[in-house]
Amino acid sequence: MTKQPLTLTILQLYPDDMNIYGDWGNVLTIIKRAKWHGIQAELINYNVGDSFPAHADIIIGGGGQDSGQLKVQQDLQKIAPRLHELADNDTPMLMVCGLYQLFGRFFKTRKGETIPGISIFNAETHAGPERLIGNISTASEQFGNIIGYENHSGQTYLDSDMQPLGKVTRGAGNNGQDDTEGCIYRNVIGTYLHGSLLPKNPAIADALIEEAMKNKYGDFTPTVIEDRFAHKAREIALKRPR
Repeated sequence: MTKQPLTLTILQLYPDDMNIYGDWGNVLTIIKRAKWHGIQAELINYNVGDSFPAHADIIIGGGGQDSGQLKVQQDLQKIAPRLHELADNDTPMLMVCGLYQLFGRFFKTRKGETIPGISIFNAETHAGPERLIGNISTASEQFGNIIGYENHSGQTYLDSDMQPLGKVTRGAGNNGQDDTEGCIYRNVIGTYLHGSLLPKNPAIADALIEEAMKNKYGDFTPTVIEDRFAHKAREIALKRPR
């Protein structure tokens, strides 16, 4: 009997409007690392007005300007019940910057507009007086030292029942005040780290793949991947000025 190939379906949310800081690199990293683990990855792009797919194993979303968030807000509300269902069933997700903000309760812009979120994270975001820009490092109990680049004016505040992705060791993080960066709910990760995030942080990419494989197949035996280029990129990024 021919052994059936291992497969994962990757869903990218709103690449037409929420993909301006190199976040496409996160999708490419998931697809490439899945291949190295012996998994065939199918990519589905979901944009405003599309039919939401019947199945998704990993969901990735990126950042966008305020105008991009305004474009997707109504459609995001439409698919919110399905996203909540997937999140509560432990589907791994990575939401960066703009979509991280909209996975909270709301984002209030500098113009005073309130863009409603979908409340997967118990958090809210308010536009701040200045942009928080630069290389950032975050200490995470789950993923070790997370390295990336932040560029956001939104300041996100987590409710006390929310777990941050990590503690800022260099940079501003969620709001530049409480030393938190990102948020985790079950297998859903929200973060301000661009750069792209996953090429320099393969531990997070592999964790998303592992959780997806466990959900779909019950277990997962990873391949040992030689990550010298990722390690070199991390070394260089750590030496860059803020």
